[in-house]
This record gives sequence, structure tokens and C-alpha cells, in this order.
Amino acid sequence: MKQLTALDAQFLHVESPTTVGHVGSLIVLDPSTAPDGHWDLESVRAVFEPRLHLAAPLRRRLVEVPLGLGRPYWVDDPHFDIEFHLRELALPSPGSDEQLGEQVARIHARPLDRSRPLWEAYVLTGLEGGKVAFYSTIHPAAIDGVSGAEIIETILDTTVEPREVQPEETAFEPRPLPSVLDLALHGAGQLATHPLALLRTVPRSLRYVDQLPGAANVPGTRLVSGAADLVGRVLGEPRADVEDRELKAPRTPLNGAITPHRRFAYGSVPMSDVKRVKNHFGLTVNDVVMTLTAAALRRWLLDHDALPAVPLVAAVPVSIRSEDQRGAHGNHVSVMLAELPTHLADPTQRLVTMRESMLDAKRAFDAVPASLLQDLSALIPTALSGLAARALFKLSTLPGVLFNLFVSNVPGPQLPLYVAGARVEGIYPVSAVTDMTGGLNITLFSYDGHLDFGLVACREMVPDVWRLIGYLRDAMAELLDLVPAET
Repeated sequence: MKQLTALDAQFLHVESPTTVGHVGSLIVLDPSTAPDGHWDLESVRAVFEPRLHLAAPLRRRLVEVPLGLGRPYWVDDPHFDIEFHLRELALPSPGSDEQLGEQVARIHARPLDRSRPLWEAYVLTGLEGGKVAFYSTIHPAAIDGVSGAEIIETILDTTVEPREVQPEETAFEPRPLPSVLDLALHGAGQLATHPLALLRTVPRSLRYVDQLPGAANVPGTRLVSGAADLVGRVLGEPRADVEDRELKAPRTPLNGAITPHRRFAYGSVPMSDVKRVKNHFGLTVNDVVMTLTAAALRRWLLDHDALPAVPLVAAVPVSIRSEDQRGAHGNHVSVMLAELPTHLADPTQRLVTMRESMLDAKRAFDAVPASLLQDLSALIPTALSGLAARALFKLSTLPGVLFNLFVSNVPGPQLPLYVAGARVEGIYPVSAVTDMTGGLNITLFSYDGHLDFGLVACREMVPDVWRLIGYLRDAMAELLDLVPAET
């Protein structure tokens, strides 16, 4: 058995009738490169099934500890059946991008079956131009963005011919599910050791609780942080200097209580264009990405007569996975906050301000413990973690927005990839939205010379999510106009 970490458990507990927590990807493919141009469910299964052992979460399911005495455990699924998880759908003609996005949104809005391993995958055919697609989703209680990319690699190849994979040394024989008594004993043991674990890690992190996203909106956080810092000083461990940043996110149409319905849109911009802007202005790729996002959101807010006079605030996930944690599953992630200069009309000024905003965000992030989210998640008593997580994610319904949306940039391979012989044309992330994180999530994945955008939205908040894809492309063209022509 493998127990969920406190942070992983929070990702599980935030789910509600309007919120699903799983994340995924939409891979669009050209099947003409596949052997004989034939590509369907069976050809994908022939590649995927022999590789299941390369990604342990794919054959593990959750079991709950009785009475909430401990966090859930991952165990082998004794009834694992790939046919439940790997499915096929055909789009009606003409199979447009919008139709594909709508189908992915419908699937993605459904909760995963917790009595089985928390993933699903779909072979999608009938796309316009003879294209096909592969959509997969898995719960972040099992993975984070980096380890999720590692799982995607299970089915991807760098050549048309699928690579040879060393078979399992022994056939998969799942162990029986643990008994209720075993789980209760494990939970009781955790209750006994939990306080000792907290004493080793949490006191240092409590000093920085006022630096958490939206902490200014929660009464008492500065008092807790100050008291913990006083104790640390007495013990000879003063808090590191942290720049006082009063980030106040404005309320926008993106913020509030979400519904169960979703919209999904996707698109790409050339990495060469991003690098031209990056190199000319001395930026990072992420600076350019955030600037594109600010420009697109500005236009969308103007469309809806809802542009605030102050910057939006974006939460940016940061992987804290160390080199020796490569291949380990579960979440090794934290979050930094950055202002998006949506209030600025001039693209050059917006670009310069975005660069400074990202530098400020990084300085503030580097000043606090990287494990802050993990440590503070461990503070919540296990039996109350579900209630606490759902209550936290409902804070957006109160006055004072924590932040406006998530913007995430996941690095990917810069070479052509194949799924069962079909060439990958794009890998588009499909993330999640919640009451707290806002009704729009923008996630990017870099692949083979382009940046692939995946935009997930609450349907009632952002019914016109495809318009944002066009605005992102327009923003790229606007930035390129600022760069002298290449000679």
C-alpha cells in the first residue's frame, strides 16, 4: 500500500457536485504515418497495454481508511480491466476543432469512478482532414504536471515503429484489498506518529502562512505567522526576509461559484515566434507566455465590459520536484502569484511590466520554504480534511478574490512523437477549474517547435472560450510587430 500525502489528499477532497479535480491532455494526430494508414482503438491498445507496468498509478485504486482515521491509500486494483479505461468515440461530420473541444469538455466534466484506478483514455476518430485524437485524464491525487508528462510518455514513441518495451518480470497479480481492520490499524498508527511529523516540519512553515495565496483575505493569518516567527526567533531560527506584497485580485466575471458544465478550446503558436520576442527583449519564455495571457484576457474583459482598472492576479504552479524524485508519483508542486498587467493598453509597456511582475513573484517565492503547501496541508486533521478543503475552495464566494485564474506552463519534448505510429501534431493540456481558482484555466505544453494552449472554462462564465484562442494568436502577432524584421 502507498498512502496519499496530505497535499494529494486535498486534491481528492475538493471534489463536489460542481468540481472535478482530474487533469488530462488532448493529443491530435495524423494517422497517415501509421502502418497502412490504419489507426484505431485496437492499434492503440496493442501499444498501450504492454506498457501499463511503466506507470504504477494506472493499475492502482483508492481505499479509504475507516472513520477518516487516516488518509486514503493506493492499492493494486484486483479487478483491473483496461477495457473500462480505454474507450473509443467517433465525432459526427465534419469533426471540427470546436466539435472535438465540446466532446472533450463533456467527458472532462464527469467525475472519475473512485472504485477503479483514477484515469480514463479515449480514442477519438472522425476529425476534419482525416485527423484522429487521443484524450486521457488522470487525477492529480496520483500525479502532478511533471509526473503526468512522464505517464503520457508511456504511450508515446520517438519513431513511427513503437519501441520495444521490456515486459514485466512477472505477470501482474494484484494483492487482495486490505481488510477494514488493517486499514483501521494503519490509520491508528498514523494518528500516533502524525504529531511528531508535524513538529519536525510545520513550525518553520507556519511563519510563512501569511504568504499563502489569498492569506490577506483570511482573518488571523498575520497573527499566526507572527506568533510562529516569535517562537522561531526564541529558538534562534528567525524568519527569512520576505518582501511585503499586497496583491489584491479584482473581482471579474471569471470569479465566483462555478457550475458543473465545461468548455474546452485549444490552439498553438510557433515557439520560434516566442523566442524572437524573448531574445529581443531579454525575457524568458514564461515572461512571453504570461504577456500573451494578459493581452488575451484584456480583450476578453473589454468584450464583456468588465476590465478592472487594476492588474489581474494569476496563480502560477511551480514544480519543486528534485532530481532524485524523478519518476516518483504524487504532487511535488507549489504556487507563486504574479500580477497580469491587463490594465495596460500599450503592448510594450505590458511586456516590460510583466517581466518585472514575474521577477517579483520569483523573489517572493524563493523567500519561503518550497514545501510550504505540503507542510500546511499536514496541519489539517485527517478526519476534517474533506470539509476543510471544500470550505477553502468556497472562499471565492465571499468578498475578496484570492486570485483570478491559474496559468501554467509545462515544458515538453522538442522532437516529433508518435502514438501507435500516428504522428503527434499537438499536445493540449486539459486542466481543472474550481470556485477558488476561477472559472478559467490556461495551461500550456511546449512540443516540437510550438506552444500548445489548452483552455478549460466553466461554461456559464466563459461560453466564448474559443474567442480567447484567437486573442492569444493576435497577441503573438502584436508582439512580433515590436521586433525588428530579421535580416
